Amino acid sequence: MKKYKRIAALAGVILLLAVFCLPMLFALGKSEQFQSMFRGAFGAAMLVPILAYVFWMAYRIWGKKKDPGEDRMIRNIIFDVGNVLVTYGWQEYLRSYGFSEEKFQKIADATFRNPVWEERDRGCYEEQYYVDRFVESAPEYEKEIREVMIHTPDCIKITDYAETWVKYLKNQGYHLYILSNYCNYMLEKNRPDMTFLKYMDGIIFSCEVKEIKPEREIYETLLSRYSLKPEKSVFLDDRAENCEAARKAGIHAIEFKNLKQAAEELKKLGVE
Repeated sequence: MKKYKRIAALAGVILLLAVFCLPMLFALGKSEQFQSMFRGAFGAAMLVPILAYVFWMAYRIWGKKKDPGEDRMIRNIIFDVGNVLVTYGWQEYLRSYGFSEEKFQKIADATFRNPVWEERDRGCYEEQYYVDRFVESAPEYEKEIREVMIHTPDCIKITDYAETWVKYLKNQGYHLYILSNYCNYMLEKNRPDMTFLKYMDGIIFSCEVKEIKPEREIYETLLSRYSLKPEKSVFLDDRAENCEAARKAGIHAIEFKNLKQAAEELKKLGVE
């Protein structure tokens, strides 16, 4: 197609040059016939650019192709990050320290299973504040907790399908977005590895807007910031409560379990 466009453009340039050169050629003649031809060629040279401009404007107004996505049920695909585009293996990570079962459970309750962990994603305080709150939950394991917290970004691994999947959907003409709970500390460490982010049309991490899922405000922030129609959008998240909150905001939602299941659910919404 590009080859034909180049040929057409070249032909157009040659035609225009010919039209503009004709008056000069005919002006060399002395007879009345040459003078008539000169006037005709001169008129054509003036008329052609005007007609070309008129046709170009008409094409811009009436000749634009309709965006094929306008008729789609879904135009916007919104991704959670954790356990959707990346794995969040906190249990494997914590067990790598070789703690006894009792110690493992107490540190898990003090950190990963602590309600403070969710608030950490809101990003209202420095990392040290949250680490101190974790230590308060199990002060007898202060040294271990502080060590575990330093390396929490190691819990995150990019899935082998993440970039391929989002790139495919992008090439299909869908608009892609991120809506994810993420703390400042881990995001700073993990973000450079999230190569799929370059395909996104919009990104909202909870720590950057000081709002977290499943609170309604973060969904409204996404919709308003990027002017999204909720009925034209679908949200993929691994947590049922986050999906339910999206539905309350008018967004279609799919509880993500695995790639195959999510692809099948998307297909039901016309996303292929």
